[in-house]
Amino acid sequence: MQKLPQAVQLIEKASMMYLENGTPDTAAMALERAGKLIENVDPEKAVQLYQQTANVFENEERLRQAVELLGKASRLLVRGRRFDEAALSIQKEKHIYREIENYPTCFKKTIAQVLVHLHRNDYVAAERCVRESYSIPGFNGSEDCAALEQLLEGYDQQDQDQVSEVCNSPLFKYMDNDYAKLGLSLVVPGGGIKKKATVTSQANAEGTTATATEEDEDEYAGGLC
Repeated sequence: MQKLPQAVQLIEKASMMYLENGTPDTAAMALERAGKLIENVDPEKAVQLYQQTANVFENEERLRQAVELLGKASRLLVRGRRFDEAALSIQKEKHIYREIENYPTCFKKTIAQVLVHLHRNDYVAAERCVRESYSIPGFNGSEDCAALEQLLEGYDQQDQDQVSEVCNSPLFKYMDNDYAKLGLSLVVPGGGIKKKATVTSQANAEGTTATATEEDEDEYAGGLC
């Protein structure tokens, strides 16, 4: 009958009963189905359902299933541009992947985190995120680490060309679609006017002034007469 909100309420009630009767697997399955059912109608509710499902799996120490559901919640939060919540959700994913020693996926989650933080205009949080990831085995020296350092440098220098080059690399483009879009739509502050260009201009201006001063001194080097 397409009465989806009512259907979801009933599924949630059923999942509580499954939990009370000691069948958490069935409870989690029901919640996940409810999330899929409502995702296109009410993404906010779907996020809540996926997070509930993840909690059920986590309580059962089934971390791989838990993190998969957290990933669905994170992507929906990004799609809805709820970046503050997305940053926290991705951090939780990253923590679980680290716990189960899936380090390469931790690297990918670090990229996702950095993109989310930069879309929040929080360069400090993005930089801290990379710095903290140096403690993950294999991160320092990886292509993910090198790309993120290049991305942060470009963003800090207001170099849109460098940022776009990194975000258009295969490493970023072949991420989950929601994160790839974040990369492609990332705009540096200040409209992409490079700091280094400004510094160069200042240096050139100073050089011109110095040359002019020297010429003036040469002109009067023999005295006024």
